[in-house]
Amino acid sequence: MKTSIATVSISGTLLEKLKAIAAAGFDGIEIFEQDFIAHDASPREVGDLIRSMGLEITLFQPFRDFEGLPDPLRAKAFDRAEHKFDLMQELGTDLVLVCSSCHPAALGGIDRAAADFAELGERAAKRGLRIGYEALAWSKHVNDHRDAWEIVRRADHANVGLILDSFHTLARKIDPETIRRIPADKIFFVQLADAPLIDMDLLYWSRHFRNMPGEGDLAVTDFMSAVMATGYTGPVSLEIFNDQFRGGQPMTIAKGGHRSLVALMDDVRRAAPTAAKIAPEMPARADVNGVSFIEFATRGDEANALEAMLKTLGFTHSGAHIAKKLALWTQGDIRVVVNRETTGYAGSAYTMHGTTVCDIGLAVSNASETVDRAQHLGADPFKQPIGPGEIDIPAIRGLSGSVLHFVDETSGLKNVWDVEFTQNSDDTPDAGLKRVDHLAQTMSYDQMLNWSLFYTTLFKMHKSPMVDVVDPDGLVRSQALETPDGAFRITLNGAETHRTMAGGFLADSFGASVQHIALASDDIFATSAAMAEMGFKPLPMSENYYADLAARFDLDPDKLARLKAGNILYDEDANGSFYQFYSRPYAGGMFFEIVQRRGDYSGYGAPNAPFRIAAQKRLMRQKGMPRK
Repeated sequence: MKTSIATVSISGTLLEKLKAIAAAGFDGIEIFEQDFIAHDASPREVGDLIRSMGLEITLFQPFRDFEGLPDPLRAKAFDRAEHKFDLMQELGTDLVLVCSSCHPAALGGIDRAAADFAELGERAAKRGLRIGYEALAWSKHVNDHRDAWEIVRRADHANVGLILDSFHTLARKIDPETIRRIPADKIFFVQLADAPLIDMDLLYWSRHFRNMPGEGDLAVTDFMSAVMATGYTGPVSLEIFNDQFRGGQPMTIAKGGHRSLVALMDDVRRAAPTAAKIAPEMPARADVNGVSFIEFATRGDEANALEAMLKTLGFTHSGAHIAKKLALWTQGDIRVVVNRETTGYAGSAYTMHGTTVCDIGLAVSNASETVDRAQHLGADPFKQPIGPGEIDIPAIRGLSGSVLHFVDETSGLKNVWDVEFTQNSDDTPDAGLKRVDHLAQTMSYDQMLNWSLFYTTLFKMHKSPMVDVVDPDGLVRSQALETPDGAFRITLNGAETHRTMAGGFLADSFGASVQHIALASDDIFATSAAMAEMGFKPLPMSENYYADLAARFDLDPDKLARLKAGNILYDEDANGSFYQFYSRPYAGGMFFEIVQRRGDYSGYGAPNAPFRIAAQKRLMRQKGMPRK
């Protein structure tokens, strides 16, 4: 099945858009009339340019306000159509999208519209062209694909068919199952878009908040399953209007769009085995059983400071790599690798970002299948030379060029720690940290939807609603993703300005990915006390925070005193409670978090974030001070 995307979906000039679309792997484009008009080449030259990039023009759009007009407006509409037919033939495409009329003079009436389309179809047939009719959700008379189909049916012309758009159907809460009754040969084209559920004007919602399938809340898989049940074999195309995408990087948006289509069609294929030919077979979403390791690229005094902090967190230096400058630090089920290499990937990561989390190892059900699926979804594989005695662990590139390695139980990959590391015997008591609770990745706001899609299409993960985190100097948007059992959690934090702590971290680290690591304890008070004995210095919280805490929650005075003594923050909901405290910022704004979950609390202490950020900023470089 051919994949396509409307040029209006991504940012940039027409040439920039075409380069990004071709590189992302699409088969074709819907050329949006505004993009063509703004370009400075002739229609024939534009068509030749598109085909030279290995793309075809799957659709020309839009042609507006056509059907149901009284004369002389009706005659003028047909004249306009003839001019567009001329343009289409020069471009080299045979299908035009006619969207249902919003013209104030349009008279309505299914038979009147059908007669108009029958005549338009006859004119198009003389040129070897086709007409696709689409019901706009906010149209004056036809805003339902069922009515559009009835007009097409009554027009009864081989060159007139239906164009279906998931947004227009699902935004109006029309049952997509009604699509199954439409003959496949009368569906000329299918457009896809998702969107968050927002109660607002349909036109404004459509023009500003559409996103890629899988990034929103609409039942796009159900819609596409119904389309495929008809036997449709034409292009599947994205038509996205989104303010974030208009300011984003064309390549990032195009790759995310292609990933969304591939993942969607795989979901449809699995839901309807009879439609197996609609998409190439690939492994299913991977199960993630937890974080296998976290690797820092670091050097010199920064490496010494990091290892000193790990000691105060209760970590033990438990091993050294057989050939490289890698130190293994462990506690509970947590592994932290400190990489001091000056060459190779880690060396370049340090050169770019300073001390940074350069690599995350995930425990998955099948490592090779995970990489296989990732590559089907457009991820870039990662390889570097393997030395004597080392294990080749499957990996891909992640956020900001970082690396994700995959370790499984069945292929021998889990033995890497015994094979590649010598073991140090150390009986130093730990602080009671058990596992990685979650990782927090920081990015620009326009990247968030793309990386949310990356994780949820590659792994079996669900996403929580996006929340706003108030920084004293701006707003940061945050979204949590997690596996069904909570074994792997990650929060994505989008910064819009460098003045926020998240934005400052991005600016100072030149786009490093992981800003903080949250480690779980089963007894946070015991862990806090043990870490204090080891020299750990927590992030100091204000007296005002604990006074407010006493007002918000019915806490025992002794518990409140213990929270205050350990600089521990607290939250609760109907399902349980949450405890957290933080390290002081290090290495340009990174930090550790220690957490304990009680009951079925599944959040991340979001109400505490503004107070945590304010406390961290009090210890960091003051506004207006240059970085050393």
